[in-house]
This record gives sequence, C-alpha cells and structure tokens, in this order.
Amino acid sequence: MLALSAPASARADDSFTPAQRKEIVAIVRDALKTDPSILSDAITALRAGAEAQEQTRTRDALLAHRAALTTPAPTDAILGAPDARTTVVEFYDPRCPYCRKVLPDLDRLVHDDPNVRILEKVIPVLGPASVLTAQAIAAAALQGGHDAYFRMQRAVMTDTTKPDTARIRLLAKQAGLDADRLVADMAGPAVAATLRANAELAEAIHLEGTPTFVFDARYVIPGAVDYDGLKAAIDKTRRN
Repeated sequence: MLALSAPASARADDSFTPAQRKEIVAIVRDALKTDPSILSDAITALRAGAEAQEQTRTRDALLAHRAALTTPAPTDAILGAPDARTTVVEFYDPRCPYCRKVLPDLDRLVHDDPNVRILEKVIPVLGPASVLTAQAIAAAALQGGHDAYFRMQRAVMTDTTKPDTARIRLLAKQAGLDADRLVADMAGPAVAATLRANAELAEAIHLEGTPTFVFDARYVIPGAVDYDGLKAAIDKTRRN
C-alpha cells in the first residue's frame, strides 16, 4: 500500500523523511478506517495469487509425471477394467478414516462406469500402524496379485482392532492368504520398494494428505470425497 501511495520516482524507504513516513502511515490508517474494504480486497487478491501459483505448481507436477499417473506400475492394484479409458489414481493410507469411508464408493464407481479404472497406491503417513498395514497390503499382492491385494486391503481397512503382527497374521488367514509368507514378505525388499516408489510419486505431485485422487493426470481432489464428487470429477476430466 505504501508503494502504491508513493510517486513512481520515490518508492524506496530512503526516499522519505521520518515526517513523511509518519504522514503516509496516518493516511493509510485513515483510509482503512474510512473504507475497510481496501484491506478485504487486498487479502482477496493475495489469496487469489497464492491459489493461482498453487494451481500452476500442481499442473506442472502432473504434466511432469503424467506417465506414472496414467500407466499402471507392476505393483499397482487395479480396481475396475484394466483397459478402461479413464484412469483415477488413489493415494491412500489404510488407517485413514476418510480412505476407509470411500471404499464402497470406489466399488460402486467402477461397477457403474466400466470405462473407469482406479490405480491403488498405498502410502503410510499416519504412523507405525499405517506402515504395518500398508506393508501387509503390498505383501499380499506378492502371493496372489490384485485379488489377494484387495482381499487384504478390505481385511485391514474394515478391521477396528489396532494392528500388530499377530493381528495381521489372523487377518491374512481369514483372507485366505499364507500368513507366514505374508509376514516374511512385509519385511522384504519388494514391499519396501513399492512403498518407497508410491511415496516418491506422492511427494513429486505435492500430495498433502490422504485420500488424494488424480484424474487422468489432469485434475486433483485432495481429501475426502463421496461418490457424486468422484463422478463429477470424472465428467469434468472427460469434458476437458
């Protein structure tokens, strides 16, 4: 505001005497008292600028990592038709309550729309229990592919007991998996590499929380969303 109040040839602080600075401050204070909308407009402009910068940063990140966000990695479990034309990537934490809540909506989404596939990328961000359950889900895929992945995913994400190794063993058995192999694989290099790759991609696109959904590497919804929100995002992606 001070810069806008000063002549173009005298905008540096050193160009004003102490008396002039005092007078300028008084003018600005009086203007704000007389018309408080000046401050509101300034805040709105700052927010708009920050949002525009964030949108540009996100768009550039999605473009730079488009291949990884549209082509399934060998470790990705695919919900829906593998050859569907619209790709949604979900970054999720098995312990995240919003990620758990959206599970039925994801099932409904791929059931209602055969041209949608969801690439599942598990990232543990909520502490040791998240790490343990994420390892279990990734390890399940090593012994049974997508089917085993989703069986273990459902088992740990619908379970209300705080997980430990014994609990993971029990859930694995209930899901029809080899519990001994699963626990061994959880600590192996393949699972570590999967979780590391997912985390690196999440960081590269500036993910801030779970769940986060990326639609055809063009559009992002960070945070909780319901069935209608997912459908609207897919429609928007297809129109664009």
